[in-house]
This record gives sequence, structure tokens and C-alpha cells, in this order.
Amino acid sequence: MTQPARASAKALLPLGLFLTLFLGTGIYFQLSGVDYAFYQLASPVAILPAIILGVLLSKEAFEERINTFVAGVGERNIVTMCLIYLLAGAFSTVAAATGGVDAMVALGLQVIPASFLLPGLFIIAAVVATAMGTSMGTLAALAPVALGLAQAANIDLALMAGVLVSGAMFGDNLSIISDTTIAATRTQGCEMRDKFKANLKIALPAAVLTILWLSTYDTGSVPPEAPDANYWLSLPYFLIIALAVMGLNVFAVLTIGIILAGAFGMVAVGYEWVAFSKDIYEGFTSMQEIFLLSLLIGGLSALIRQQGGLAFLAGTVAKVTSALFKHKQQRAAFGIAGMTGLTNFAVANNTVTILLSGEVSKKLAEDGDLAPRQSASLLDIFACVVQGALPYGAQALLMGASFGLSPLQVSLHTGYCFILAGVSIAMIIWRKPLESRTPVTTSA
Repeated sequence: MTQPARASAKALLPLGLFLTLFLGTGIYFQLSGVDYAFYQLASPVAILPAIILGVLLSKEAFEERINTFVAGVGERNIVTMCLIYLLAGAFSTVAAATGGVDAMVALGLQVIPASFLLPGLFIIAAVVATAMGTSMGTLAALAPVALGLAQAANIDLALMAGVLVSGAMFGDNLSIISDTTIAATRTQGCEMRDKFKANLKIALPAAVLTILWLSTYDTGSVPPEAPDANYWLSLPYFLIIALAVMGLNVFAVLTIGIILAGAFGMVAVGYEWVAFSKDIYEGFTSMQEIFLLSLLIGGLSALIRQQGGLAFLAGTVAKVTSALFKHKQQRAAFGIAGMTGLTNFAVANNTVTILLSGEVSKKLAEDGDLAPRQSASLLDIFACVVQGALPYGAQALLMGASFGLSPLQVSLHTGYCFILAGVSIAMIIWRKPLESRTPVTTSA
């Protein structure tokens, strides 16, 4: 393969085309009053014209252009990431089918004091999202329960919806089976446990502040009623979190989680082998869009990189941050944060944002002597910050529809996202120098 060309703004045109199609279509449907407007055009379809443009712009021989694209699709980190997506989807689906989600919800509600209802639901949403690896799945599971509790306790519905989104984004940001975590760690070349620890140092203080803020609301003294559930079914969730933090290979963690979730279901609720196999496949198919998009973005990134587009973008971000910040690690951190936030505003999808921003963020981190775990953490944090606060993001749209609210009302009450942004910025400014780069392995 030929060496990457010199920095070129023209090489970014395919990326601009993808964002224009994806964002433009979303805005059109939003103005037309269509539900889930930014999800009407599937992202793997929106990226196809961009790939064609990338191939046409290349100055290589046609066969070499295709080879460059295919090499990007088959890049080791991209393929590894896609395999992890499949296993994560299978675990989430099997655990939900066997009653694991209900068990997690019931376990949390069983121990929540009435006066601690809002902070307690934030914690429940955070734990469930951390275990499930999906903010949308968490919100879908908790919304009916939370709506009933809000109506019974006369709690502002917008506040309740914002609390759930806040907790879901906390868990989505930290979960080792979240597609955002998978994308962030693979693009930055760090271990999941290292990213988790670096991320927790920022997310935990923000969560504590959120809990203190929510504790100021008076929710009465009527205890919430927990649904019937078999608490043993929650054990697979806790086990995979423990195994991941201990550093076990993620493929092993997820495989063990799938087997245990199925086994617990068979013993506790008569879950059948046929249903087990079907749910595993259903979990695979639930990851179809992000699976395909990851492969196609890998190929498009290879074309843009070969033509000098990523070098141009990294250089531009570096110049802007250099003019604003003296310390090189601060420049790298703010460059990653700013680029990630702006990209998420455009695409309204935190995983897509990380995939688009990942390679440039890695280059900024290398130039700024920032540890891979730190850049992975910043990528995931600022993607989740913006995603949780977007009125046209899937989370706000889902909760708005579930609670009969405007998505803007929901997004304005996602206090954790705003607090997390503030804590992150404060730590970038005050903790200097940040962690320097250290050699890491890149095993899955």
C-alpha cells in the first residue's frame, strides 16, 4: 500500500458528505414531525455515497483504491470491535429474555427509601446500563416503572425522565460491553479495564454531585413497589462486571456471561435451549447496524487517511488548541473533547461519533503525550455528554415519547450530563500534567 499523502482538506469531503446526508435527513424529518427523525436514514446506507466519493477522489490506481478500502474494513481493531459487538448483543438479549433486567430493577427498587427515590432511580439506571451496556435498553426497561412512580409520587415527569437518561448515560459510558466503550478502547489501543479506571475517576465524582443535587427534591414518604422477580437472575450481570474489572479477556467475559445468563434462566424459569439459541442470534442481529457501520467507517477512514484528510484534521485541531492552551496534554485533551462534542452534535449518535473521531483523537493523544486510556476516556465521556443532552438524540426522543413530553424538556433535565461536562473540563484544567503515555498491550 502506498504511503499516506500530505495533509489535504479535500480528502475530508467524503466525511462531510456523510455528515450532511445523515444530519440533513434528520433535520428534514424532524421538521416534518416524524418520530425518531435522526434514525430514519440508516447510517450504513448514508455512508455509501461518501465511500463512492472517497474512491473517486483517490489518485491511486482503481485496484489500489479498492485494496485500500478493503484493508481498512479488515483492520484488526475494526474486526475485533465487530466481534465484541456480536457477543455484547447476545448477552444483553439472553439476559433480558431470562428475566435478568427485571431482577436488576426489582433488586434496586426493593432497597430504595421513598425519600431517596430520585437518587435511587438514578443509581438503578446507572447499574442496569452498566450491566446491559446500552442506554436505550435501560430506558426501555425502566420507563414504565419510572412513569408509574412519578405519577404516584407527583414528581415532575420531565425531571423523572431526565434522571433516567442521566443514569443510563452514566452506565453506557462506563459499561465494558457498551458499544461506545468497545469503540473507544479499540480505536485508542488500550485495555478496557484501564479505560474503566480512568473513566471512573471523572464519572464517579460527577455521579456523586448528581446524587447530592437530586437529594434536594422532596419525593414524599410512600415506598415504591418493586415488581416480582427472581433476584438470582441478576448475578450474571454482577459477575461480568467483576470479571471485566479483574482484567479477564473481554471475549471470555462475554462468553461466560452468555452461558451463565442462559443457565440461570434454564434453572430458574424454565428457559429452553431452542429459545437460548434464537435469543443469541437475535442479539447478533440487534447489532447489525453498528456492525456494518463500523466496517464501512474503517474502509472510509483508510481512504481519507491515505489521501491526507486525517492528517489535515489533526493538524487543524492542534493549531486551534495550541493557540488557547500552553500545556501539550491540555491541548490534546481539549482537542479530543471539542472534536468529539462537535461530531456528536452533527450525527446524534455517540458510537458513530467515536468511530469517526477515534483515529484523529489517537493522533492528538500521541502528539500531546496523553495516555491511551485517557484519550479513550475523554472520547467516551464527551460523546455521552452531548448525546445525553441532545433533544434530537435517541434517548431524549424515547423518553419524550414514553412520558408524553417534548424531547427538549427531557434533555434540559439530564443534569448528570451537564455536571459530567463540568467535572471533566475542571479536571483537564486543574490536573496538570495529566497522565503521560505508557506502553500498553492491545489485546481484546
